[in-house]
Amino acid sequence: MFVQLGDLTVHAQADGPPHGEAVLMLHSLGTDLHVWDPQAAALARRGHRVLRMDLRGHGLTGAPSGAYTMELLARDALGLLEALGTRPAHVCGVSIGGRIAAEMAALAPDRVASLILCDTALEMPPPEMWQQRMDAVARGGMAAIADAVMERWVVDQSLPSSKGLRRMLLGTDPAGYAGCAAALRDARASGVAGRIKCPATVVVGDKDASTPPSAAEAVRDAIPGSELVLIAGAAHIPNFEHEAALTGALIDHMQRLASASGASAAEAGNAVRRAVLGEAHVARSETATTPLDEPFRDFILEGVWGRVWTRPGLARRDRSLLCMGMLAALGHDEELRLHIRATRNTGVTEEEIAEVLLQVAAYAGVPAANSALRAAKETLKEMQQG
Repeated sequence: MFVQLGDLTVHAQADGPPHGEAVLMLHSLGTDLHVWDPQAAALARRGHRVLRMDLRGHGLTGAPSGAYTMELLARDALGLLEALGTRPAHVCGVSIGGRIAAEMAALAPDRVASLILCDTALEMPPPEMWQQRMDAVARGGMAAIADAVMERWVVDQSLPSSKGLRRMLLGTDPAGYAGCAAALRDARASGVAGRIKCPATVVVGDKDASTPPSAAEAVRDAIPGSELVLIAGAAHIPNFEHEAALTGALIDHMQRLASASGASAAEAGNAVRRAVLGEAHVARSETATTPLDEPFRDFILEGVWGRVWTRPGLARRDRSLLCMGMLAALGHDEELRLHIRATRNTGVTEEEIAEVLLQVAAYAGVPAANSALRAAKETLKEMQQG
Protein backbone atom coordinates (compact mmCIF):
# COMPACT_ATOMS: atom_id res chain seq x y z
CA MET A 1 0.00 0.00 0.00
CA PHE A 2 1.01 3.63 -0.40
CA VAL A 3 0.38 6.31 2.22
CA GLN A 4 0.73 10.04 1.64
CA LEU A 5 2.51 11.83 4.48
CA GLY A 6 2.65 15.48 3.54
CA ASP A 7 4.85 15.70 0.44
CA LEU A 8 6.22 12.16 0.90
CA THR A 9 4.64 9.06 -0.61
CA VAL A 10 5.49 6.12 1.65
CA HIS A 11 5.35 2.49 0.57
CA ALA A 12 4.27 0.18 3.40
CA GLN A 13 3.06 -3.36 3.97
CA ALA A 14 0.79 -4.86 6.63
CA ASP A 15 0.66 -8.55 7.54
CA GLY A 16 -1.21 -10.50 10.17
CA PRO A 17 -4.68 -10.02 11.67
CA PRO A 18 -5.97 -6.41 11.63
CA HIS A 19 -6.61 -6.32 15.38
CA GLY A 20 -3.39 -8.02 16.45
CA GLU A 21 -0.81 -6.33 18.66
CA ALA A 22 1.07 -3.95 16.36
CA VAL A 23 4.76 -4.35 15.52
CA LEU A 24 6.49 -1.81 13.25
CA MET A 25 9.69 -3.04 11.56
CA LEU A 26 12.26 -0.60 10.15
CA HIS A 27 14.98 -1.73 7.75
CA SER A 28 18.65 -0.85 7.42
CA LEU A 29 20.42 1.69 5.22
CA GLY A 30 20.57 0.42 1.64
CA THR A 31 17.87 -2.26 1.92
CA ASP A 32 14.06 -2.13 1.98
CA LEU A 33 11.15 -3.55 3.95
CA HIS A 34 11.79 -7.05 2.55
CA VAL A 35 14.86 -7.41 4.74
CA TRP A 36 12.36 -8.31 7.48
CA ASP A 37 10.48 -10.94 5.44
CA PRO A 38 11.34 -13.98 7.63
CA GLN A 39 10.68 -12.24 10.94
CA ALA A 40 7.52 -10.50 9.72
CA ALA A 41 6.04 -13.81 8.60
CA ALA A 42 6.83 -15.45 11.94
CA LEU A 43 5.26 -12.66 14.00
CA ALA A 44 2.20 -12.46 11.75
CA ARG A 45 1.65 -16.21 12.21
CA ARG A 46 1.65 -15.63 15.95
CA GLY A 47 -1.18 -13.12 15.69
CA HIS A 48 0.69 -9.82 15.53
CA ARG A 49 -0.22 -7.02 13.14
CA VAL A 50 3.15 -6.49 11.44
CA LEU A 51 3.72 -3.15 9.72
CA ARG A 52 6.72 -2.44 7.53
CA MET A 53 7.71 0.61 5.51
CA ASP A 54 10.35 1.55 2.99
CA LEU A 55 12.27 4.37 4.61
CA ARG A 56 12.50 7.76 2.98
CA GLY A 57 14.72 7.38 -0.10
CA HIS A 58 14.48 3.57 -0.17
CA GLY A 59 12.41 0.94 -1.94
CA LEU A 60 9.24 2.43 -3.39
CA THR A 61 9.07 5.37 -0.99
CA GLY A 62 9.87 8.81 -2.36
CA ALA A 63 13.49 9.95 -2.38
CA PRO A 64 13.70 13.72 -1.82
CA SER A 65 17.16 15.12 -2.38
CA GLY A 66 19.22 16.67 0.39
CA ALA A 67 20.34 15.64 3.86
CA TYR A 68 17.80 13.92 6.12
CA THR A 69 17.81 14.02 9.91
CA MET A 70 17.10 11.28 12.40
CA GLU A 71 14.12 13.24 13.70
CA LEU A 72 12.71 13.56 10.18
CA LEU A 73 12.98 9.80 9.64
CA ALA A 74 11.39 9.10 13.03
CA ARG A 75 8.51 11.45 12.25
CA ASP A 76 7.96 9.63 8.95
CA ALA A 77 7.46 6.39 10.91
CA LEU A 78 5.26 8.05 13.53
CA GLY A 79 3.24 9.59 10.70
CA LEU A 80 2.64 6.17 9.20
CA LEU A 81 1.35 4.83 12.54
CA GLU A 82 -0.93 7.86 12.82
CA ALA A 83 -2.21 7.49 9.25
CA LEU A 84 -3.02 3.82 9.83
CA GLY A 85 -4.73 4.57 13.13
CA THR A 86 -2.40 2.23 14.95
CA ARG A 87 -2.38 2.15 18.72
CA PRO A 88 1.04 2.15 20.42
CA ALA A 89 3.30 -0.24 18.52
CA HIS A 90 6.33 -2.31 19.38
CA VAL A 91 9.07 -0.94 17.12
CA CYS A 92 11.85 -3.12 15.77
CA GLY A 93 14.73 -1.78 13.71
CA VAL A 94 18.02 -2.99 12.30
CA SER A 95 20.99 -0.63 11.84
CA ILE A 96 19.63 2.83 10.97
CA GLY A 97 16.16 1.34 11.56
CA GLY A 98 17.12 0.69 15.17
CA ARG A 99 18.42 4.22 15.60
CA ILE A 100 15.18 5.60 14.12
CA ALA A 101 13.20 3.40 16.53
CA ALA A 102 15.14 4.85 19.47
CA GLU A 103 14.44 8.35 18.16
CA MET A 104 10.71 7.52 17.98
CA ALA A 105 10.68 6.36 21.61
CA ALA A 106 12.40 9.59 22.69
CA LEU A 107 10.11 11.84 20.64
CA ALA A 108 6.78 10.10 21.27
CA PRO A 109 6.97 7.68 24.20
CA ASP A 110 3.19 7.22 24.16
CA ARG A 111 3.35 5.74 20.65
CA VAL A 112 6.10 3.17 21.32
CA ALA A 113 5.20 0.18 23.49
CA SER A 114 8.67 -1.38 23.40
CA LEU A 115 11.86 -1.50 21.33
CA ILE A 116 13.86 -4.24 19.66
CA LEU A 117 17.11 -2.62 18.52
CA CYS A 118 19.22 -4.80 16.24
CA ASP A 119 22.83 -4.12 15.25
CA THR A 120 22.61 -0.41 15.91
CA ALA A 121 24.15 2.31 18.07
CA LEU A 122 23.18 5.60 19.64
CA GLU A 123 25.65 7.27 17.31
CA MET A 124 27.78 5.81 14.53
CA PRO A 125 31.12 7.61 14.18
CA PRO A 126 33.21 8.78 12.54
CA PRO A 127 31.26 11.46 10.64
CA GLU A 128 33.92 11.63 7.94
CA MET A 129 33.31 7.97 7.05
CA TRP A 130 29.69 8.74 6.21
CA GLN A 131 30.73 11.77 4.20
CA GLN A 132 33.19 9.64 2.26
CA ARG A 133 30.45 7.15 1.44
CA MET A 134 28.13 9.94 0.35
CA ASP A 135 30.84 11.38 -1.90
CA ALA A 136 31.62 7.96 -3.38
CA VAL A 137 27.95 7.35 -4.19
CA ALA A 138 27.67 10.81 -5.75
CA ARG A 139 30.62 10.02 -8.03
CA GLY A 140 30.04 6.37 -8.90
CA GLY A 141 26.55 5.36 -7.78
CA MET A 142 25.76 2.51 -5.39
CA ALA A 143 28.22 0.16 -7.08
CA ALA A 144 31.06 2.31 -5.74
CA ILE A 145 30.46 1.14 -2.17
CA ALA A 146 28.82 -2.26 -2.70
CA ASP A 147 31.88 -4.45 -2.00
CA ALA A 148 32.85 -2.62 1.18
CA VAL A 149 29.28 -2.63 2.50
CA MET A 150 28.66 -6.33 1.82
CA GLU A 151 31.81 -7.28 3.73
CA ARG A 152 30.22 -5.75 6.82
CA TRP A 153 26.66 -6.93 6.27
CA VAL A 154 27.18 -10.70 6.07
CA VAL A 155 29.75 -13.36 6.80
CA ASP A 156 29.04 -15.55 3.74
CA GLN A 157 28.46 -13.53 0.56
CA SER A 158 27.86 -16.67 -1.50
CA LEU A 159 24.44 -17.33 0.09
CA PRO A 160 21.39 -16.65 -2.10
CA SER A 161 20.10 -14.27 0.58
CA SER A 162 23.40 -12.37 0.56
CA LYS A 163 23.14 -11.96 -3.20
CA GLY A 164 19.61 -10.67 -2.66
CA LEU A 165 20.86 -8.13 -0.14
CA ARG A 166 23.44 -6.94 -2.66
CA ARG A 167 20.65 -6.42 -5.20
CA MET A 168 18.72 -4.38 -2.64
CA LEU A 169 21.80 -2.23 -2.07
CA LEU A 170 22.48 -1.70 -5.77
CA GLY A 171 18.82 -0.82 -6.32
CA THR A 172 18.76 1.90 -3.67
CA ASP A 173 18.26 5.46 -4.90
CA PRO A 174 21.62 7.27 -4.44
CA ALA A 175 19.79 10.38 -3.23
CA GLY A 176 17.97 8.34 -0.59
CA TYR A 177 21.14 6.59 0.50
CA ALA A 178 22.98 9.89 0.83
CA GLY A 179 20.10 11.51 2.69
CA CYS A 180 19.96 8.71 5.29
CA ALA A 181 23.75 8.56 5.51
CA ALA A 182 23.66 12.24 6.45
CA ALA A 183 21.21 11.42 9.24
CA LEU A 184 23.64 8.82 10.59
CA ARG A 185 26.56 11.22 10.18
CA ASP A 186 24.83 13.88 12.27
CA ALA A 187 23.07 11.71 14.89
CA ARG A 188 24.35 12.04 18.44
CA ALA A 189 23.75 9.87 21.47
CA SER A 190 22.67 12.93 23.45
CA GLY A 191 19.54 13.11 21.29
CA VAL A 192 18.09 9.96 22.86
CA ALA A 193 20.21 9.02 25.88
CA GLY A 194 18.19 9.19 29.09
CA ARG A 195 14.91 9.73 27.21
CA ILE A 196 13.90 6.13 26.53
CA LYS A 197 11.79 4.53 29.25
CA CYS A 198 9.99 1.67 27.48
CA PRO A 199 11.08 -2.00 27.65
CA ALA A 200 13.83 -2.81 25.18
CA THR A 201 15.87 -5.71 23.85
CA VAL A 202 19.20 -4.99 22.13
CA VAL A 203 20.40 -7.59 19.62
CA VAL A 204 23.84 -7.74 18.00
CA GLY A 205 25.96 -10.18 16.04
CA ASP A 206 29.30 -10.99 17.61
CA LYS A 207 30.97 -10.44 14.21
CA ASP A 208 29.32 -7.07 13.56
CA ALA A 209 32.12 -4.67 12.61
CA SER A 210 29.80 -1.72 11.94
CA THR A 211 28.04 -1.63 15.32
CA PRO A 212 30.04 -4.11 17.42
CA PRO A 213 28.93 -5.65 20.73
CA SER A 214 30.54 -2.74 22.61
CA ALA A 215 28.13 -0.36 20.84
CA ALA A 216 25.20 -2.64 21.69
CA GLU A 217 26.31 -2.66 25.34
CA ALA A 218 26.26 1.14 25.31
CA VAL A 219 22.69 1.09 23.98
CA ARG A 220 21.67 -1.40 26.66
CA ASP A 221 23.27 0.70 29.38
CA ALA A 222 21.41 3.80 28.17
CA ILE A 223 17.97 2.15 28.46
CA PRO A 224 17.02 1.12 32.01
CA GLY A 225 16.03 -2.52 32.32
CA SER A 226 16.90 -3.44 28.75
CA GLU A 227 18.39 -6.83 27.80
CA LEU A 228 21.23 -7.70 25.45
CA VAL A 229 21.11 -10.69 23.08
CA LEU A 230 24.29 -11.78 21.26
CA ILE A 231 23.95 -13.79 18.04
CA ALA A 232 27.00 -15.98 17.52
CA GLY A 233 28.59 -15.83 14.08
CA ALA A 234 26.38 -12.98 12.84
CA ALA A 235 27.51 -9.77 11.15
CA HIS A 236 25.61 -6.50 10.67
CA ILE A 237 22.49 -7.79 8.86
CA PRO A 238 21.49 -11.10 10.50
CA ASN A 239 17.91 -11.23 9.17
CA PHE A 240 18.56 -13.96 6.56
CA GLU A 241 21.97 -15.39 7.40
CA HIS A 242 20.89 -16.04 11.01
CA GLU A 243 17.14 -16.00 10.47
CA ALA A 244 16.23 -18.44 13.26
CA ALA A 245 18.31 -16.70 15.93
CA LEU A 246 16.96 -13.24 15.14
CA THR A 247 13.37 -14.47 14.88
CA GLY A 248 13.79 -16.24 18.20
CA ALA A 249 15.07 -13.05 19.83
CA LEU A 250 11.98 -11.15 18.64
CA ILE A 251 9.58 -13.84 19.86
CA ASP A 252 11.37 -14.05 23.22
CA HIS A 253 11.04 -10.26 23.58
CA MET A 254 7.28 -10.39 23.02
CA GLN A 255 6.86 -13.32 25.39
CA ARG A 256 8.85 -11.55 28.13
CA LEU A 257 6.58 -8.54 27.82
CA ALA A 258 3.50 -10.72 28.08
CA SER A 259 4.86 -12.44 31.19
CA ALA A 260 5.91 -9.15 32.78
CA SER A 261 2.54 -7.51 32.25
CA GLY A 262 1.20 -9.21 35.35
CA ALA A 263 -2.22 -9.61 33.76
CA SER A 264 -4.41 -12.33 35.25
CA ALA A 265 -5.41 -15.28 33.09
CA ALA A 266 -8.89 -13.75 32.78
CA GLU A 267 -7.49 -10.38 31.69
CA ALA A 268 -5.13 -11.99 29.19
CA GLY A 269 -7.96 -14.20 27.95
CA ASN A 270 -10.26 -11.25 27.48
CA ALA A 271 -7.61 -9.50 25.38
CA VAL A 272 -7.11 -12.55 23.15
CA ARG A 273 -10.86 -13.12 22.89
CA ARG A 274 -11.36 -9.56 21.67
CA ALA A 275 -8.46 -9.85 19.21
CA VAL A 276 -9.75 -13.14 17.75
CA LEU A 277 -13.54 -12.73 17.81
CA GLY A 278 -13.63 -8.96 17.38
CA GLU A 279 -14.83 -6.11 19.56
CA ALA A 280 -18.36 -6.14 18.13
CA HIS A 281 -18.94 -9.81 18.91
CA VAL A 282 -17.58 -9.48 22.45
CA ALA A 283 -19.73 -6.40 23.07
CA ARG A 284 -22.87 -8.28 21.95
CA SER A 285 -21.92 -11.28 24.05
CA GLU A 286 -21.32 -9.18 27.16
CA THR A 287 -24.66 -7.40 26.72
CA ALA A 288 -26.43 -10.76 26.57
CA THR A 289 -24.63 -12.21 29.61
CA THR A 290 -26.92 -12.97 32.58
CA PRO A 291 -26.25 -14.24 36.13
CA LEU A 292 -27.00 -17.71 34.76
CA ASP A 293 -24.13 -17.82 32.27
CA GLU A 294 -21.71 -15.37 33.89
CA PRO A 295 -19.77 -18.14 35.73
CA PHE A 296 -19.51 -20.06 32.43
CA ARG A 297 -18.24 -16.91 30.67
CA ASP A 298 -15.57 -16.47 33.36
CA PHE A 299 -14.55 -20.13 33.08
CA ILE A 300 -14.09 -19.81 29.30
CA LEU A 301 -12.21 -16.51 29.63
CA GLU A 302 -9.70 -17.88 32.12
CA GLY A 303 -9.47 -21.55 31.23
CA VAL A 304 -9.68 -21.45 27.43
CA TRP A 305 -8.83 -17.96 26.18
CA GLY A 306 -6.49 -17.13 29.06
CA ARG A 307 -4.61 -20.40 29.54
CA VAL A 308 -4.77 -22.16 26.16
CA TRP A 309 -4.96 -19.44 23.48
CA THR A 310 -2.20 -17.45 25.20
CA ARG A 311 0.32 -20.28 25.17
CA PRO A 312 3.39 -19.67 22.97
CA GLY A 313 3.58 -23.15 21.44
CA LEU A 314 1.25 -22.46 18.52
CA ALA A 315 0.58 -19.37 16.45
CA ARG A 316 -2.89 -17.85 16.81
CA ARG A 317 -3.80 -18.63 13.21
CA ASP A 318 -2.83 -22.29 13.76
CA ARG A 319 -5.11 -22.47 16.80
CA SER A 320 -7.86 -21.00 14.62
CA LEU A 321 -7.37 -23.76 12.02
CA LEU A 322 -7.37 -26.46 14.70
CA CYS A 323 -10.54 -25.04 16.25
CA MET A 324 -12.39 -25.12 12.95
CA GLY A 325 -11.26 -28.67 12.22
CA MET A 326 -12.36 -30.01 15.61
CA LEU A 327 -15.66 -28.14 15.63
CA ALA A 328 -16.46 -29.41 12.13
CA ALA A 329 -15.56 -32.99 13.05
CA LEU A 330 -17.78 -32.84 16.15
CA GLY A 331 -20.68 -31.29 14.27
CA HIS A 332 -20.70 -28.04 16.27
CA ASP A 333 -21.70 -25.88 13.32
CA GLU A 334 -22.85 -22.89 15.37
CA GLU A 335 -19.43 -22.56 17.01
CA LEU A 336 -17.81 -23.27 13.64
CA ARG A 337 -19.59 -20.24 12.18
CA LEU A 338 -18.21 -18.11 15.01
CA HIS A 339 -14.64 -19.17 14.29
CA ILE A 340 -15.04 -18.75 10.54
CA ARG A 341 -16.11 -15.15 11.17
CA ALA A 342 -13.02 -14.81 13.37
CA THR A 343 -10.74 -15.55 10.40
CA ARG A 344 -11.04 -11.83 9.61
CA ASN A 345 -8.74 -11.36 12.61
CA THR A 346 -6.67 -14.55 12.65
CA GLY A 347 -5.47 -14.31 9.05
CA VAL A 348 -6.78 -17.73 7.97
CA THR A 349 -7.74 -17.76 4.27
CA GLU A 350 -10.77 -19.29 2.55
CA GLU A 351 -8.42 -21.72 0.79
CA GLU A 352 -7.11 -22.91 4.16
CA ILE A 353 -10.65 -23.41 5.46
CA ALA A 354 -11.35 -25.61 2.44
CA GLU A 355 -8.23 -27.68 3.17
CA VAL A 356 -9.25 -28.15 6.82
CA LEU A 357 -12.71 -29.34 5.87
CA LEU A 358 -11.27 -31.74 3.29
CA GLN A 359 -9.14 -33.17 6.09
CA VAL A 360 -12.28 -33.48 8.22
CA ALA A 361 -13.95 -35.46 5.41
CA ALA A 362 -10.99 -37.85 5.25
CA TYR A 363 -10.67 -38.49 8.99
CA ALA A 364 -14.04 -37.66 10.58
CA GLY A 365 -16.43 -38.56 7.78
CA VAL A 366 -18.13 -37.02 4.78
CA PRO A 367 -21.43 -36.19 6.57
CA ALA A 368 -19.64 -34.04 9.16
CA ALA A 369 -17.61 -32.28 6.48
CA ASN A 370 -20.68 -31.77 4.29
CA SER A 371 -22.57 -30.08 7.11
CA ALA A 372 -19.53 -27.95 7.96
CA LEU A 373 -19.07 -26.94 4.33
CA ARG A 374 -22.66 -25.74 4.18
CA ALA A 375 -22.17 -23.67 7.33
CA ALA A 376 -18.86 -22.31 6.05
CA LYS A 377 -20.27 -21.29 2.65
CA GLU A 378 -23.21 -19.50 4.25
CA THR A 379 -20.97 -17.71 6.76
CA LEU A 380 -18.40 -16.65 4.19
CA LYS A 381 -21.19 -15.31 1.96
CA GLU A 382 -22.58 -13.29 4.89
CA MET A 383 -19.10 -11.90 5.56
CA GLN A 384 -18.69 -10.84 1.94
CA GLN A 385 -22.05 -9.09 1.98
CA GLY A 386 -21.45 -7.10 5.08
